[in-house]
Amino acid sequence: MLKNSRICLLGTATALLLMAGACGHTPPSSSSGCPTCPRIATGENTDNDKAKALATPKVVNTSLAIAKDETPAAPALVLRKVAYSELPGWELDKVSDALPALRKSCKRMMKRKDGAAIGRSKVGGLTRQWRSVCTKAKGISDKSPSAARNFFQENFTAFLAMNNQEAEGRFTGYYEASLQGSRKRVGKYKFPLYKRPADLVMVNMRNFVKGPKRRRIAGRVVGGLLKPYESRKKIRQGALRGKKLELVWIDDPVDGFFTQIQGSGLVQLADGSTMRIGYAGQNGHPYTAIGRELAKDGHITPAEMSMQSIRAWLAANPDDADEMMDRNHAYVFFAEQSGQGPVGSQNVELTAERSAAIDRNFIPQGAPLFIDTHILDEDGTTLRPFQQLVIAQDSGGAIRGPVRADIFWGAGKRATAIAGTLKSRGRYFLLLPNEVAASLEP
Repeated sequence: MLKNSRICLLGTATALLLMAGACGHTPPSSSSGCPTCPRIATGENTDNDKAKALATPKVVNTSLAIAKDETPAAPALVLRKVAYSELPGWELDKVSDALPALRKSCKRMMKRKDGAAIGRSKVGGLTRQWRSVCTKAKGISDKSPSAARNFFQENFTAFLAMNNQEAEGRFTGYYEASLQGSRKRVGKYKFPLYKRPADLVMVNMRNFVKGPKRRRIAGRVVGGLLKPYESRKKIRQGALRGKKLELVWIDDPVDGFFTQIQGSGLVQLADGSTMRIGYAGQNGHPYTAIGRELAKDGHITPAEMSMQSIRAWLAANPDDADEMMDRNHAYVFFAEQSGQGPVGSQNVELTAERSAAIDRNFIPQGAPLFIDTHILDEDGTTLRPFQQLVIAQDSGGAIRGPVRADIFWGAGKRATAIAGTLKSRGRYFLLLPNEVAASLEP
């Protein structure tokens, strides 16, 4: 869990003062909202220059601003209530395309008890506060953008999400990898992807330690002690050979490496059938981004870094490819999955361009997010706005912070091209059921 994660709800100039002071380093108070805020304020944005106010929230009393030489404030989700007219591109988005994804999340959430919390913080409210909107969502036509838009506007309150005073965050993309493989080792299919070992133990550190730096650890018990499984290098060299853990054999180890990063894949089998695989566990070693390693060694500049440039380097340097991939000691195990799409951490099938991974410490899974950022289209040169409604349905080890999202693009060449180059700055607006929004007010 991120240290000192907090949520504050803002709106007026007075609330902005609270954001700069109380939500920074002030000792905890008895407020029932944000643990370190003396109160929670809300209200409509009254600044005439709305665009400027959204992009750069004002600090009225500059004496409360954080000095440059001070320790940066811990990540804190700050919500500022806004009108739908302030969501750039809202009227142009076909928001009805997000309804099927919302219904999947609703179906999952509605299995919980009325008093169960939605998400890890108070911002998500309780199950009973979502029942009405989830019921109404069933009756809205997927073919009517106007009806869908009215549904969201009438039943959800929109908030600009900020990290303390910062409205902009980082946006990336991921996709369902495509592989060529066989259920048996034959011919060119000689590189295995493994099933989860029966003795793999996954540990949620929250059950043992408050606010651990690493939220999960994994490994196996050896002599009464939990130890990591073998590293990627040792597994590649055959540490699991003979244990009957091979799930599928593929023809390209680089494809397998990127499938582990994405967490899911669609395997075109040699017999003409298709096999969908998804994340089932991890060996317990920390993840290392080889893009960072390539930059550190001077092979690729940070400005040139993308999935495509990494793959190109690995293809051009086959003698060094294994060593570079082995610098990431983490190894992912897979399971065969049924269904029409990969499954996210909310345990629902993801929807291309309408599902996103977020940091669950701040954003509740199942909540709609309206994203405002830019993407490079599949040609790799055309920059265009991405202003769409998505549903928070997944999470990931690299997705950290109050304003951070990884957009799911589906499968295929277009998805791979866009996701591989997406590294943009942008904003998102969190949509909460009116009943939840009202409960956050003082």
